[in-house]
Amino acid sequence: QVQLVESGGGLVQAGGSLRLSCAVSGRTSTSVIMGWFRQAPGKEREFVAVISRSGASTNYDVSVKDRFTISRDNAKNTVYLQMNSLKPEDTAVYFCAADGRAYSRAYHSRSQNYDYWGQGTQVTVSS
Repeated sequence: QVQLVESGGGLVQAGGSLRLSCAVSGRTSTSVIMGWFRQAPGKEREFVAVISRSGASTNYDVSVKDRFTISRDNAKNTVYLQMNSLKPEDTAVYFCAADGRAYSRAYHSRSQNYDYWGQGTQVTVSS
């Protein structure tokens, strides 16, 4: 069993930055693929970014590419999402997710393919 706890959300002005963290427990973080998803009110949960076990491979949704960076510190069992140049449309609850299967760029861009989820952290970007 894997437990995930997100932190770092908050209110920021457009153009600002936030760094989200996801603490992994229950299994070593090197055993799981880690993803970030977000869900805005009235919308479906959508893919943001994913990182492989070693951190060597990453993938981003086109809407956040070049603004967001996913990384992991396996010694600390923590995954990060650095968000720069934030826009009002980035406002959502952000969730981290974990999956124990082999990394696949396409497979791990789909929320239904993750077994473990955090409780989410709210990110609000004001205009």
